Amino acid sequence: MNKYLLVIAGPTAVGKTSTSLHIAKEMGIEIFSADSRQFYREMTIGTAKPSSNELKQVKHHFINNLSIAENYSVGDFERDCINQLESYFENNDFAILTGGTGLYIKAVCEGLDDFPDIEPKYREDLNLLFEEKGIEILQEELKEKDPIYFAEADIQNPHRLIRALEIIRGTGKTFSSYRKKNLKQRSFNPIYIALNLERSALYERINQRVDLMIREGLVDEAKKLFPEREKNALQTVGYKELFEHFENKHSLEEAIELIKRNTRRYAKRQTTWFKNAGKYRFFEPSDIEEILQFIKVESRCS
Repeated sequence: MNKYLLVIAGPTAVGKTSTSLHIAKEMGIEIFSADSRQFYREMTIGTAKPSSNELKQVKHHFINNLSIAENYSVGDFERDCINQLESYFENNDFAILTGGTGLYIKAVCEGLDDFPDIEPKYREDLNLLFEEKGIEILQEELKEKDPIYFAEADIQNPHRLIRALEIIRGTGKTFSSYRKKNLKQRSFNPIYIALNLERSALYERINQRVDLMIREGLVDEAKKLFPEREKNALQTVGYKELFEHFENKHSLEEAIELIKRNTRRYAKRQTTWFKNAGKYRFFEPSDIEEILQFIKVESRCS
């Protein structure tokens, strides 16, 4: 019998958690998270994890399974998620994979791309550039040299920018050009679903969610993590702006507005990426019955 991985993707704050819960409860299946920041136990408010009540309703995998002290790559996630899915599919026909980062979803559904070895000097030069001139110059170079990856990438994460730019500088080719080859065969069939809202509605939800995070204690959470701010896991919208506030670069009010602005910009890039992927069927998060019908049709046709 065929096995199906229901990919429920979309931009931040669009409603992936509630929609995934609805579908999981209706179908009696489990949820595998592809949100790379929800892996970490120390990061709760700023990553908009499912609540403790939501986690009790449906079994979730890959939430609170790591510490920020651990090094964990997308390759590690691919290996661990595939292993857990293989075991899960021995007794189940459907599972949900949900998240907003195309790279982590792609790793599970298609495998990671093979990148060439790059001379260390390229990364050293880029690290020095970042230290001397900040993240904006890396963002500008990536936007100019690889607009396709720029539309998808978390451009607030310097590690991701430097990784892409070292490939570009070292090979003379775009980072994105290495990402469409050698798809791995999987033992399951992905069914690609993306959630979307009219832009003004999505942006309003983002603004409201940031305000809620602040009320729930995001500032205190970030303050506890401030001594660890150089760790890769914390190069994340919502934390970085507050770290800069603690360094007296912004007032708290300015930091909150920057979180809202940067989250809106990230959501726009996420939406663009899922639309450009060409494999997703789009729904509004309230379209539960339509999504369930789509799943029935797709699983019958496979």
